[in-house]
Amino acid sequence: MSVQNPIVNFIVMMRNALKEKHEEVIVPSSKLILTINKILKDEGFIEDFHIIEEKSFHKIKIILKYVNKKPVITNIQPVSTSGRRIYWKKDEVKKVRNGLGIAILSTSKGVMTDHKARLLGIGGEVICTVY
Repeated sequence: MSVQNPIVNFIVMMRNALKEKHEEVIVPSSKLILTINKILKDEGFIEDFHIIEEKSFHKIKIILKYVNKKPVITNIQPVSTSGRRIYWKKDEVKKVRNGLGIAILSTSKGVMTDHKARLLGIGGEVICTVY
């Protein structure tokens, strides 16, 4: 498996685990992926996550969330890629699925949801959308 973009790799691993109805998925760790998981947990999209420490590198064990045997995350989609960065200005930050989903943005104030970016009046690079 080629790791061109770790964020896209993480999103694909999440989608595959959800599609196969796995209870958990283990992904490579990075500060950005850890922050994305904190947001997903705070927004109620995942049950929990834990850091698995190994000798030379760390991984994140994500416990997926299901309601009535259906995944809470119906779609997680990368927006920016390493070859095509997508930025939203402060007035371009829009709701995802009329507020039922979230966009995760990397801003000058850190990684946050579209809702928080609108409240702060800032834009940034759109990492992914989740609904």
